[in-house]
Amino acid sequence: MGVIESQPQSRNTIPGRVFMTLDFRHPDNDELTKMDAEMRLAAADIAQRHRLEVKIEEIWYFPPSPFAKELVESVRRGAEQAGYPYMDIVSGAGHDACYVSRVAPTAMVFVPCKDGISHNEIEDATKADIGAGCQILLQAMVERANA
Repeated sequence: MGVIESQPQSRNTIPGRVFMTLDFRHPDNDELTKMDAEMRLAAADIAQRHRLEVKIEEIWYFPPSPFAKELVESVRRGAEQAGYPYMDIVSGAGHDACYVSRVAPTAMVFVPCKDGISHNEIEDATKADIGAGCQILLQAMVERANA
């Protein structure tokens, strides 16, 4: 859920209207389509059972942007060579790499953030973690340059 607004906004009152946004993220477009269909069916069922009206409108769609496998492998090897732990993650955020991937192969390196908060003004990463991310990126870039 990204946004939840209810009217009236009063404790002890059941709202008469609720607006919310829902963000689906998945690396496979077919799975995104399935998730959307399941959500629409569930919303219709809930609305019918509780005699509610539901309106669902898609306001934005961005297709999955898979990273280049060879670059992801270089990032993994960079982490291994530098002795840092790593894990594969899928990012659904609209990073520049999503747009660059339309014209060139891309991959990304993420670093841990305090309390897991990222893409937020209170995002905070240690200098050591940022340095590790830079080292991994450098290792991957050197590998690709020499490929």
